[in-house]
Amino acid sequence: MIQNVKLIECPRDAMQGIREFIPTQKKVQYIQSLLRCGFDTIDFGSFVSPKAIPQMADTAKVLSQLDLSQTNSKLLSIIANVRGATDAAQYEAIDYLGYPFSISENFQMRNTHKTIAQSVTILEEILNIADKSGKKVVAYLSMGFGNPYGDPWDVDIVGQWTEKLGGMGVKILSLSDTVGSSTPEIIEYLFSNLIPKYPQIEFGAHLHTTPTTWFEKIDAAYKAGCRRFDGAIQGFGGCPMAKDELTGNMPTERLVSYFNTMQADTNIKSMSFESSYNEATKIFSKYH
Repeated sequence: MIQNVKLIECPRDAMQGIREFIPTQKKVQYIQSLLRCGFDTIDFGSFVSPKAIPQMADTAKVLSQLDLSQTNSKLLSIIANVRGATDAAQYEAIDYLGYPFSISENFQMRNTHKTIAQSVTILEEILNIADKSGKKVVAYLSMGFGNPYGDPWDVDIVGQWTEKLGGMGVKILSLSDTVGSSTPEIIEYLFSNLIPKYPQIEFGAHLHTTPTTWFEKIDAAYKAGCRRFDGAIQGFGGCPMAKDELTGNMPTERLVSYFNTMQADTNIKSMSFESSYNEATKIFSKYH
């Protein structure tokens, strides 16, 4: 039986940490090429403070210039607070509001300047905004596989937060390997335990990786039942709040190659993907 796998391409993640401002037209051109590839979702931008992430200051302008008439890909925008959710919810073209919810107190403060307790309240408000505006929420459980800050972490804590967020109404939960700290053993354990226990939740994998560890991470998640994967072409980007030059996003071409080998259906059109890959080289090689 052929397995269907959702691939989520994250140009926002690839761009957000670049200091030199990428012209709006170049962003539009690149994202437009991605919309032709067959991705389930494009994480295209974020409604956050321009002071926090200057690169995303033109997200609304980028959105206004995208031609969505020939694509089935859905659009996801990252938001960090209620104001961002309110702003993003105004746009009919946006399908998903993505909220980074960290189970590391230190990282949540670094990323959104909020405590975990405050973040729970914010997420409740975001879920309410999404419900009223016909959007869906993707919650990212950042530091889902461990963290370098000394905060308490174990698989039981991940399970407890999964139960909590599911009870609040989160239907899509992406476990996020923010600093590349996951191991195949942890990935396999978490997904193989959480997926059967919470059938009402769609689990995703937002894995960061070094160039030599991508295969075992994808393999562990897929074989444990995960069918939703985030990536960024050529592995560009990573979290600017957790800087490590060796740890980048999961390269989408690795995901595509792996799932082709596994004969899983990703809906990716190879010629269009090759074109986007070349477009990424042109845009990002200037900044890396």
